[in-house]
Amino acid sequence: MSPLANAVVRHGHDRHLIEVADETLSFRSVRIDDLTPTGAQLAHAAGSKPPDSAVVLQMLADGALETVRPDETVDLRKADGRFVIVQSDRLYLLSIEGNRFEWPCRAVSGGLVRKLGTIDADKAIYLQRVNEPDRLIGDHDLVDLDALGIESFIARRTIWKLNVHGVVIDVAMPKISAREAIKQAGFDPDKAWHIFFKVVGEKKREVELDTILDLETPGIEKLRLLPKNVDNGEAHAAPRRDFDLLGEDMTYLRQLGLIWETLVEIDGRRWLLLHNYPVPAGYTVTTTLLALEVPPAYPGAQIYGFYAYPPLALAAGGEIASTQMRGVIRRNEFHGWSRNRGQGAPWNAEKDNVVTQLALVEAALTKEVGE
Repeated sequence: MSPLANAVVRHGHDRHLIEVADETLSFRSVRIDDLTPTGAQLAHAAGSKPPDSAVVLQMLADGALETVRPDETVDLRKADGRFVIVQSDRLYLLSIEGNRFEWPCRAVSGGLVRKLGTIDADKAIYLQRVNEPDRLIGDHDLVDLDALGIESFIARRTIWKLNVHGVVIDVAMPKISAREAIKQAGFDPDKAWHIFFKVVGEKKREVELDTILDLETPGIEKLRLLPKNVDNGEAHAAPRRDFDLLGEDMTYLRQLGLIWETLVEIDGRRWLLLHNYPVPAGYTVTTTLLALEVPPAYPGAQIYGFYAYPPLALAAGGEIASTQMRGVIRRNEFHGWSRNRGQGAPWNAEKDNVVTQLALVEAALTKEVGE
């Protein structure tokens, strides 16, 4: 039972004690000499000056608030002795879970809505909106009740979802540390990981174990893990740099924390190699040797599709369509994925580069496994 439901008039010798709250709904005991006081007497006992300018609301057993006029009497022998008494000259209306309340202050916080409506802590509070998404209201967020119409609040049990390297976890609260998310997904957070946080429309960014992830951020997509210090013998001691990339390309590749090389094969084809590139859950491997063919006229000429070695295979079996392209790099045959950008988003030499092509790669890889 909530503290409000427990705040009752005390019996016996303490019968003349009532419970009075201010606009914060923090209750205190107040002594009164009359068991049938008027609203003005209640305000006076609570210390309001002048008492006739205070708004007196009686909190009933079901949590509803009922206005007590200055000249109106309350029979404390029969009614609950819980009151909200605030210095104010008007009342504002609000609705909580379909129940209407009168409130003596222009602003109300999410925490007060939670108290007034006795909403459990595991539920989120939303301000209902028309023709737009309902607005999430935190305990410290304020809502102006002076707007046209009655502001309506509803409560929902909220489960936040996060994709952690292919494992979707349910999170009860909108904020979680990267460490806790990795642990909940069944991975060992104490292993040496590069941790990358992906939000739709933004570049991946590396985060630390103690980074707090705000799942209320629009477009949150996933948390990706890449083992540190992985050496499977693919990379040379000194990665080759046979040709230069764009400055933004090299900055992004350094941020990824992967070993990468640019090399020109004897047939003249130019390749960007990314070692131990992470792939989503659903494939038979967790990383691959990824290659992009970079044409000599890049970025004027587009990068098309991508290549992988060894060929990627689905853990559930079945063929992957449009993977008939081939490229030989260091005598190994790479299988290429033919993936188009679509008519609505052709290659733009001023905007597209290795960074945007890798976004296409990730989208293609995740689409095949239904992420």
